[in-house]
Amino acid sequence: MRFTISGKNIEVSDALRAAIRDKLGKLERYFTPDTEIIVTLSVEKERQKIEVTIPVKGNIIRSEQVSNDMYVSIDLVEEVIERQLRKYKEKIIEKHKDGGNFKKEFIEKDSEPLDEVKIIRTKHFGMKPMYPEDACIQMELLGHNFFVFYNAETEEVNVVYKRKGNTYGLIEPEY
Repeated sequence: MRFTISGKNIEVSDALRAAIRDKLGKLERYFTPDTEIIVTLSVEKERQKIEVTIPVKGNIIRSEQVSNDMYVSIDLVEEVIERQLRKYKEKIIEKHKDGGNFKKEFIEKDSEPLDEVKIIRTKHFGMKPMYPEDACIQMELLGHNFFVFYNAETEEVNVVYKRKGNTYGLIEPEY
């Protein structure tokens, strides 16, 4: 595997490079030697963030983890990527696709069963028409990270969501 390691607001020390290669090197058993792993480390105040991107035939395996210790973030990102790989393997097997840059042994080996998606609760609520700004206020009042509402301007169901830096996003359907 080829590692591309870069840093934003952080000097990537030899110790960090070694920790990344050691921890993410465990993923070697899944990929062919020519697989590229792109790692970006960044620091903002107390937030130590690692972003890992692995392009695989027609898709991207990606994870971003944040903690107050870069080494903890590295551990977390490796666990998440392994979980994603197991899910991706199931997709490949179900659709009988070519594994791309995955090792043949990884795809052919029996996998442990994945946690299946299970909806355990259904919520019903009335939607009064409101403007996106009002939906943001309602979301804040409820203490949620997102809010589904009927947009009074477009007369469509939209979603507002909280973004980093105390900003908001709006999701509108596209037909």
